Amino acid sequence: MPVSAEALFAWHERPGAFERLTPGFMPARVLDRAGGIRDGATVSLAVPVGPVTTRWDLEHRGYVAGREFSDVQRQGPFAAWEHRHLMEPAGPDASVLEDRITYRLPLPPFGALVADTFTRERLERLLAWRHALTRADLERHAAYAARGPRHVAITGASGFLGAALLPFLTTGGHRVRRIGRGSGSDVRWDPAAGTLDAAALDGIDTVIHLAGSSVAERWTEANRRAIRDSRVRGTRLLAEAIARSAVKPRVLVSASAIGIYGSRGDAWLDETSASGDDFLAEVGREWEAATAPAREAGVRVVLLRTGLVLNPSGGALGKMLLPFQLGAGGRLGSGRQWMSWISREDWVGAVHHAIQEEAVAGAMNVVGPEPVTNATFTETLGRVLHRPTLAPVPAFALQALFGAMAEGTILASQRVRPAVLERTGFRFLHPSLSSALRFELGLL
Repeated sequence: MPVSAEALFAWHERPGAFERLTPGFMPARVLDRAGGIRDGATVSLAVPVGPVTTRWDLEHRGYVAGREFSDVQRQGPFAAWEHRHLMEPAGPDASVLEDRITYRLPLPPFGALVADTFTRERLERLLAWRHALTRADLERHAAYAARGPRHVAITGASGFLGAALLPFLTTGGHRVRRIGRGSGSDVRWDPAAGTLDAAALDGIDTVIHLAGSSVAERWTEANRRAIRDSRVRGTRLLAEAIARSAVKPRVLVSASAIGIYGSRGDAWLDETSASGDDFLAEVGREWEAATAPAREAGVRVVLLRTGLVLNPSGGALGKMLLPFQLGAGGRLGSGRQWMSWISREDWVGAVHHAIQEEAVAGAMNVVGPEPVTNATFTETLGRVLHRPTLAPVPAFALQALFGAMAEGTILASQRVRPAVLERTGFRFLHPSLSSALRFELGLL
């Protein structure tokens, strides 16, 4: 690792570490955590085991500050389980992370005969993924460590993207406050009613706005209003509150989407390209314009024009994964439409880059450097999964099922270049589609 053993250990101790180390390809939820990782502290997880979900209670033991701790099962799917985490120094600014897992499967000897090979393979995949993620996070945080921690407020923290970004920030030592309607929110707001406790933003230096209704459903008139209003009203409410703040944040990072460009065939698009003329392009223009009060008040505003974010826990990949795993995947429509994708981990890194890099302002395309056609995406996903891709879905079937939504999203062609990210020195972890899919699916 590129940091000391003490820094690596601190990363594991910070809030959000368990959530950060839970991959989309092995879904689990942290139900409760008490006492950090000191001896006697506990963590409870909801873990899928086949078709059911079971509770897994772990107790931390063997705590040695800056060096090691163990997770020991008190209740869960194994007959016995101990996971020992060791951080060993390898020089003044380097360390070695070692995981040692001992376990016994239930129902001996049948459990071992039936499931031991499967269990070992799953654990090896999980640990390889965790080590790669830990290294990447530490490198990204180390690049800006001299600037100190941020105090961040975030909307949409429990969504598909926010759920990955929040623990990345907290494990990096940043303080995060959730803006939302639920009882677990730190800052309460209601965009539909136009209410936000602006005073609760005092002391915040970074605001990240991700909230908005899903576009992945048939666009009835009611859904169109929800898509537009959830983006425009919430963004304007937040931007106006920021503009009124006595001490304003340094940056507002606000979600947008590459849908603002419309469907443009084979043309290359960057942040200087004109917007389109369809429904999503209209929404995109209004969405971005709603940040104007913050920008006019002198706050740096970054507009995240996000493409197709890849992770099996949600988004487009989450919906298409099962059919592909069953060998029923295939191109959509002609397959000639361009797909501008990014791994979820590179999306997280791009948001972090936008927060930290003062040179980034205005529109920023959050996509990988190598867009592909739908036909190439289909072939690549099938190859990664070792499955055939011989079940195309014709355009008329998609149009019949989803109406205008199919034309505006599934069949739309957007060949987008991440020009701002490249110009400001962002380093992609997964520049190719195959590397992104392998990482996000834990097939390292």
